[in-house]
Amino acid sequence: MIKRYKIENSKLVEVSLKEDILVLINPDENEKQYVLGNFDIDSHNLNSSLDPEEPARLEIENNGMSVIFKRPKNYSSKDHFLFKVSSMGLFLFSDKLIVVLSEDVNLFSGKQYNNVSGVKDVFLKIIYNSIYHFVEHLKVINMIAEEIETKINKSMENKYLLHMFTLEKSLVYYVSAISANSFVLGKLKMHAAKLGFDEKNLEFIEDISIENSQAKSQADVYSQVFAGLMDARASVINNNMNLWLKNLTVITIAIAVPNFFASMGGMSEIENIMGVDNVRLAQGIFLAFSLLLALIVINVFRKLEKNK
Repeated sequence: MIKRYKIENSKLVEVSLKEDILVLINPDENEKQYVLGNFDIDSHNLNSSLDPEEPARLEIENNGMSVIFKRPKNYSSKDHFLFKVSSMGLFLFSDKLIVVLSEDVNLFSGKQYNNVSGVKDVFLKIIYNSIYHFVEHLKVINMIAEEIETKINKSMENKYLLHMFTLEKSLVYYVSAISANSFVLGKLKMHAAKLGFDEKNLEFIEDISIENSQAKSQADVYSQVFAGLMDARASVINNNMNLWLKNLTVITIAIAVPNFFASMGGMSEIENIMGVDNVRLAQGIFLAFSLLLALIVINVFRKLEKNK
């Protein structure tokens, strides 16, 4: 799918012809050939824009610049707590910007696109928006982790622990992607003046670099904390299981003790053993005796545990 935008009155307006910005969303072969035939874009770079495994990079050419930038992929419940990373292609020319995406996203949402001065300004704001989404996803990952930790404290199964492993894997992807983006921003800062960015753009590039560094630091901290606490979380689940088995053992012993007395003479001989002619009364007295004996056994185990 191809979308076209033009800058009018410092705002982006979708048009059908004479665009300033061309957005390709998961393009088919015909759309790829259209772009390759009308613009000076390398086919390898175009295909790299759709490859989630492609590392971020910046290439400067005679008539423009090609950038492969990493951005967080939209999360779906089908991903089962795995936050993925996708690639995005930005091909900047003197008077035109071509954006290539693998999924349909609301690329120009936000008030920052209400005041744009040119294609270079839009280019920088798209990069900033990608970094902002990384930060937002990191907050969501942290919130999910806190909810899972609460459930782990009461859990006796590995389901929630596997969710934490998946989140930790997501953070590894995010750290790698944000680190790769930082190299692109470093190269962009180095060649910004040569590429025709003005003073305002240079200040914005500096702000973007700072924002990306903060996102990387945040992702590093989350990743280290998750990795450091995984053994502790597994121990919590094992401890919960041990407590459950211990309580189950105590209950089993408490039931077995009255059963021992009942089996000595048989249930049919209870009234003779207790000296009571009424069968129901004898069974009721024995039931009360059994419950009392079970409570005594449970209290004995609790006192032994407390003394230890």
